[in-house]
Amino acid sequence: MANPQALERGVTPTPSARTEASVARRWRDIASRYHTDRTWQGVMQLVITLLPFFGLLVGMYWSLHVSYFLTLAIAPIAAGFLLRTFILMHDCAHGSFVPSKRANDIIGSVTGVLSLTPFGVWRRDHALHHASSGDLDRRGHGDIYTLTIREYQALSRWSKIKYRLYRNPVILFGLGPIYLMVSSRKKPTGPSAGAHGVASARMTNLAIVALILTLGYFFGFAALALVYFPVFLMAGSAGIWLFYVQHQFEETYWEPHEEWDYGAAAMRGSSYYKLPKVLEWMTGHIGLHHVHHFDPRVPSYNLGKCYVENEEFRCATVLTIRESLHSASLKLWDEDTGKMVGYREARSVAAK
Repeated sequence: MANPQALERGVTPTPSARTEASVARRWRDIASRYHTDRTWQGVMQLVITLLPFFGLLVGMYWSLHVSYFLTLAIAPIAAGFLLRTFILMHDCAHGSFVPSKRANDIIGSVTGVLSLTPFGVWRRDHALHHASSGDLDRRGHGDIYTLTIREYQALSRWSKIKYRLYRNPVILFGLGPIYLMVSSRKKPTGPSAGAHGVASARMTNLAIVALILTLGYFFGFAALALVYFPVFLMAGSAGIWLFYVQHQFEETYWEPHEEWDYGAAAMRGSSYYKLPKVLEWMTGHIGLHHVHHFDPRVPSYNLGKCYVENEEFRCATVLTIRESLHSASLKLWDEDTGKMVGYREARSVAAK
């Protein structure tokens, strides 16, 4: 699929490029019909997400007086609603949740506090991810860092160990949420730096501190930690897994910048993670990741409708939960075969 920006730069397309650009334009027209123009849709999503979430947190607090095992039994359900809250913030970052830009900013900031995420910083980082996903020359913007086989083989022994540790599932999905929580508290110094990014990080930190002090005063700091920390950890681990599996599958898309194509990266480099209906709802239909990457202005609550009603969007790699588990063993990009491979396969390639 041709990059739509090529036409805007005045490049004269070949006949096949014209055809591909026409297809891309038609697909954009289809997706644009699913942009939101009704505030009440977003309000309803907030109500059916935040009310159960707060209710479950209250239930977890009261269960502390019964048994902490009961508290932990409720935690995964609460974590699902926290993950869904993060997805709503994610919609706001794309300006797709409600029609009003100001309302998106306010809702995004509030849901960012609940998910311990500085909204302004995350929004810019995530925009860079969308603009560079699948581009080998622009890696490192909000993605799971991935090396090619040649790059990995050229590393020193210590650098290989660090890469292996980074990609280890226990560290990536277990400690990853804690790392993100701590690192996002710092003053941004990368692409998100700037007055707005710094202000977002500071305001989020202040709001979180104020919330902790208030809740801790009324309910106890120990109780607050016992309730919220496991919920945050579970939701964070699930979120990282979702993000990982939807870009890190065997036949995903990576190309050098000069050959990189936005439409192809969206449709081939993002999977359709087919989950049971309950989990699909809880994750805000973000499993339809190829539709989301093709047009981020389609809000999460319209992704399923866009996919079902338009055959054009049924061309992505479909992964079930069972099939997705294989993705955890994929570590490196093989430029020769155009596939993600594990370390053992990488050694075989290097030995040839």
